[in-house]
Amino acid sequence: MSAPLAVTTEAIEAASRRIAGRVLRTPFVLSASLSERCGVPVGLKLEHHQTTGSFKLRGATNAVLSLSPEERARGVVAASTGNHGRALAHAAKAEGSSATICMSRLVPENKVSEIRRLGANVRIVGRSQDEAQQEVDRLASDEGLVMVPPFDHPAIVAGQGTLGLEIVDDMPDVSTVLVPLSGGGLAAGVAAAVKARRPKARVIGLTMERGAAMKASLEAGRPVQIEEEPSLADSLGGGVGLDNRVTFAMCRDLLDDVVLLSEDEIAAGIRHAYEQEREIVEGAGAVGFAALLAGKIKNIEGPIAVILSGRNIDMGLHLRVINGETDPFREEAA
Repeated sequence: MSAPLAVTTEAIEAASRRIAGRVLRTPFVLSASLSERCGVPVGLKLEHHQTTGSFKLRGATNAVLSLSPEERARGVVAASTGNHGRALAHAAKAEGSSATICMSRLVPENKVSEIRRLGANVRIVGRSQDEAQQEVDRLASDEGLVMVPPFDHPAIVAGQGTLGLEIVDDMPDVSTVLVPLSGGGLAAGVAAAVKARRPKARVIGLTMERGAAMKASLEAGRPVQIEEEPSLADSLGGGVGLDNRVTFAMCRDLLDDVVLLSEDEIAAGIRHAYEQEREIVEGAGAVGFAALLAGKIKNIEGPIAVILSGRNIDMGLHLRVINGETDPFREEAA
């Protein structure tokens, strides 16, 4: 029998009440093109329409609001591949706190500049999320800043889980949920929320072939560290943390499958979003499209919900992908 979940449905429902009015309840629409292709209704959760361009604002806002006034006065610090940093900078500023965001050199410049625009103190450290996290640990120890991790934290997971509650509200008979998977904050929260209300629904994690840390960890039966590589789905980069306390166990116990996607498949997903759905999404936000278009979801059962998790792609890169480039990072990754 599995241990109790680190984040309960009650915590997710409390997060939903806490962040109401500070975070958008994003639209849920049917995709005519994918519904026809799959033979079942396919709904799109347009989370890339969120205020900061990704789902990360949910968890960051819930975490900041969960801090004491004294903790908010000290300021918050986090490692990020971009979207969490942007969300935390926004949430901290809204509550009169300050944010320091540590990122590796793999984070795209458009995400770095947006975090600076929001008033956060930015530190660029090393070539991996793990190296950035070392600077976070130092700042928390030496300067007393409060760590707000990008995924492995109960308040973060509960905040992201509010997205799952909304999916079930909008598609009460949902049978399959496709969720981007990185460190597992979104996947764990969504799976906990969905399965509490729809126990037989499948929740499938989607990630890139390059540097799929959670997939490798689940296969090993414990958190493992792997080398990060450049990818169109840069938001899915980073490790799960060797001392992972929340998301690894939740993903292990709740996810029904994890699907890996090539750069070519992710590029096809970005193009489909633009050409068929009239939506601009980043690589991580396109993995649901990518998986369905590539036929990688086996035994399709509908209705299906696809989470479009973010839109914060460099627009020059987006143009190159739309014009047919499939793997802009091939040489760098090699």
